[in-house]
Amino acid sequence: MATHTANSPVSLEDVVGAAERIAGGVVRTPCVRSPALSDMLGLDVWCKCDFLQATGSFKERGARNLLMQLDPAQRARGIVGASAGNHALALAYHGRDLGMPVTVVMPRFAPLIKQARAAALGARVLLHGDNIGEARERAEELVASDGLMFITGFNAPEIIAGAGTVGLEILEDVPDCDAVITPIGGGGLVAGIGVVLAARRPQARLVGVEPERAASFAAARRAGRTVRIGVDPTLADGLAVPEVGDLAFRIANERISSLVTVDERAITLAILRLVEMEKAVVEGAGAAALAALMAHRDSVGDARRVVIVLCGGNIDPAVLSRVIEHGLALDGRLIQFLAVIRDRPGGLADIAAAIASTGASVKQISHERAFGDADVSKVQVLCQVEVRGGDHAEQLFGVLRERGIAVLARGTLREIASG
Repeated sequence: MATHTANSPVSLEDVVGAAERIAGGVVRTPCVRSPALSDMLGLDVWCKCDFLQATGSFKERGARNLLMQLDPAQRARGIVGASAGNHALALAYHGRDLGMPVTVVMPRFAPLIKQARAAALGARVLLHGDNIGEARERAEELVASDGLMFITGFNAPEIIAGAGTVGLEILEDVPDCDAVITPIGGGGLVAGIGVVLAARRPQARLVGVEPERAASFAAARRAGRTVRIGVDPTLADGLAVPEVGDLAFRIANERISSLVTVDERAITLAILRLVEMEKAVVEGAGAAALAALMAHRDSVGDARRVVIVLCGGNIDPAVLSRVIEHGLALDGRLIQFLAVIRDRPGGLADIAAAIASTGASVKQISHERAFGDADVSKVQVLCQVEVRGGDHAEQLFGVLRERGIAVLARGTLREIASG
């Protein structure tokens, strides 16, 4: 029989029970050391790879734990959830496996890949509202009208206990970890991991991370209670929850050592680093832990062995492509500039040869005649070029100057237009 304190409605025994219940139904994901990230950050960095779940996120753990405890009558009536994607996929997958009808309500702008996958898994997918809060309102209407049971993605004891199994596995693989960094959306994951660390590794720091554009846990801490906030579009769409769960907040708040927020630039670079260094395709929410470690190194204090929780991998391929290009630009490895060349045969070849002589790679070149200089003997060209970094870019610009090719502006299209 699990025992609970007044401040912790979820106990270690609940988490251990959840682990036994869901064993064989979810993937026991690895927690592996990253030599590349360790070298880059000067720490001993380990990655908990829960993006390797069948549906691509940790949400399966809590969903299966709760669904397995429903009575036969409720299973027959069916369930409904509200989600930007990962919880919806978890309900669809495990609901189908356990033989129950599943309805998921997703915000209208939920990633297309998640909408399509939930439908492919057999769920009835309804689109409603601009965020999870509005989607939930529609889901609760279905509870009243259709007799469905609403399944929260983060704020039920069974969900939190299921999420806590991530913490159990981390300590099995890295029993001497000094810190665990985990993303926060509704708060179920950080609460569950917090329960485990408090019981089995209390000296380890628990660092929570939110996107700046959806920092509902930080708002709750300032207010001393959960509050609804406005959220803006973020790469970490899985964390864009307007109000953290009150149960999750009560459990996690006293266990979190550091709470940090990360901006879109940090999330972009984290996704790029994971693709390049770990060969891991991770969504914005899943990359938030690495973003926090890169942007807020001090959040782990004097910890040396740090685990980052890569909680989800369901990123739209079109978004991933844009993120990689933007990340390369932020890294100074993809540059753009406006140059002037002679409008004569061989003019374009001259600038291409100059770029090639430095070892840089031309990604795109476009001419601009109609809105260029009044001198019709010249033409402006907008060049997008891949380089190794800032020093390489400066080498390229030096070669262009030596060859008499004027560079009018550098930067984004907006910066070039305004410059």
